[in-house]
Amino acid sequence: MNEKKFKRDMSPEEFRKYGYRMVDWIADYLNNLETFRVIPSINPGDIKNKLPQNPPVNSQPMEDIIDDIDRVIMPGMTHWNHPDFMAYFNSTSSSPGILAEFLSSALNVNGMLWRTGPASAELERVTLDWLKKMIGIPDPFWGIIYDTASVSTLHAIAAAREQIPDLQLRQKGMTGRTIPPLKLYCTAHTHSSITKAAITLGIGIDGVRMVPVDSDFRMIPSELQQRITMDRTIGSLPFCVVATIGTTSTTSIDPLQEIGEICSRENIWLHVDAAYGGTAAIIPEMKYILEGVELADSIVVNPHKWMFTPIDISAFYTKKPDVLKNAFSLVAEYLKTNEDKEAENLMDYGVQLGRRFRSLKLWFVIRYFGVEGITIILREHIRLAKLFSQWIDAYPKFERMAEVNFSVVCFRFHPPDISEEKQLNELNEKLLNNINDSGKLFISHTKINDKFILRVSIAGLRTEEKHVKDAWIMIRKEAEKLLSK
Repeated sequence: MNEKKFKRDMSPEEFRKYGYRMVDWIADYLNNLETFRVIPSINPGDIKNKLPQNPPVNSQPMEDIIDDIDRVIMPGMTHWNHPDFMAYFNSTSSSPGILAEFLSSALNVNGMLWRTGPASAELERVTLDWLKKMIGIPDPFWGIIYDTASVSTLHAIAAAREQIPDLQLRQKGMTGRTIPPLKLYCTAHTHSSITKAAITLGIGIDGVRMVPVDSDFRMIPSELQQRITMDRTIGSLPFCVVATIGTTSTTSIDPLQEIGEICSRENIWLHVDAAYGGTAAIIPEMKYILEGVELADSIVVNPHKWMFTPIDISAFYTKKPDVLKNAFSLVAEYLKTNEDKEAENLMDYGVQLGRRFRSLKLWFVIRYFGVEGITIILREHIRLAKLFSQWIDAYPKFERMAEVNFSVVCFRFHPPDISEEKQLNELNEKLLNNINDSGKLFISHTKINDKFILRVSIAGLRTEEKHVKDAWIMIRKEAEKLLSK
């Protein structure tokens, strides 16, 4: 090896130099977000084709690497931090959250055991208790941080499966023997991760029972009870119900109290997916959305969806951590430590052994904004969504398609002289594409009862009333252009 070309790492001076430059770049980027298109104007493969096919043999200057951010990476960026990003539940990064990520990378902690990261383990406990109090989740719930709600839900359903008496699923598995078909209940409006978890855990798509919804797209408790009773009659084994606070398409709110009472009577695990909507319970007048949560066995809330925390961080709470631990704990000899009897080793409560220091982000964000600051911002987002929905309701060529429970508005363009659904769907799909192709605004769509519906999600830290007003003006103008053609 040529020692002159060999680099073990940056010197402190070099790190400071490029660290300052990177911070300056990020600060300028956040300050100038509105100068960028929200969605890039590129085709699949355009970024890949700018990059060499083989890795560099020799060290390359950091100047070139940083320069390539602007040359190669930025032309292919969809800007989730942009105030005109109104497509999905918005993972907006705040500056304190970004700094926490920076520090987490520097510390490079693997918090699998208490011993491998005492501060990581204990800060996770404190910040999750803070969040629990902010939202209004009662004390019996114990929390742990996973990466995304999909993984949190997977662990909830795995714990629900573990709780089934006498089946010995941990030891004997689900194959090579006869066990009754397991049944999991949700609605067609729950997140796709529920069905993916069922596939992963061996329950299968056929094991997922879709419960009908009412006119506001909420689970109907009587229909849930009917399906549980029917499944027991034919020899199936109901074991888990997933209720949602803020469904992905329409942000509907399932009746948690009634569903919880059914699950308590039937001894079925109730998991609450509040990944998006749960954060709203920080607002005092929104506490009602979690009425009945004390009847649940687990709940997930994602600070990266609507609390300005960089992706990814998912807060999972359960009243039965012992069941969760029974489902996953497996301690190899090299992982045993002297503190095991008195310390909490978070690796015991999930699939992952490696665990990032994610609680740093929560600590920075909650301390920087404070509960009051977070409340003010969330409340403003809801106000802006209500304002947008008023504009929709007042304009005769548009119609609102769902209640505005949080900060998402579902609507469609519906000129009075067009009644054929196929034509309306095509019209709204063209409208969506024209808006997004402009690069000035990014919105999304869903389909409900075969109707193509547009969605505006107002959850960006930097989104103000002027952005929402400009979005409405643009949507209206593009719609009128289509109609004139």
